[in-house]
Amino acid sequence: MLDKLKKNYYLLIITFLFIYFFLNLLDGNRGLISNLEKKKIYKDLKLKESNLIGKIEDLEQKNSLLTDNLDLDFIEILIREKFLFGKPGETTYIIKKDGKQN
Repeated sequence: MLDKLKKNYYLLIITFLFIYFFLNLLDGNRGLISNLEKKKIYKDLKLKESNLIGKIEDLEQKNSLLTDNLDLDFIEILIREKFLFGKPGETTYIIKKDGKQN
């Protein structure tokens, strides 16, 4: 048996090296399967990034409405949402200083 191993020594080494490189090609840290998983993670992170950028822009817009130029309409919307002031389907009347209603 030892004689057969000595005769096929190079064939045996080449076979093991081929198997080793083939398995690393498929399942190693830089293999094909790992590459596909990393691409999926990258797409998910890009989607989360775009969602967070949209939320940041929305918050910056709301912040500018409260700090730079005070927008009374926006403050009214905030009061209605946060303090549940008013009900859906209600009619809003604006009373002017001279007592007329609209």
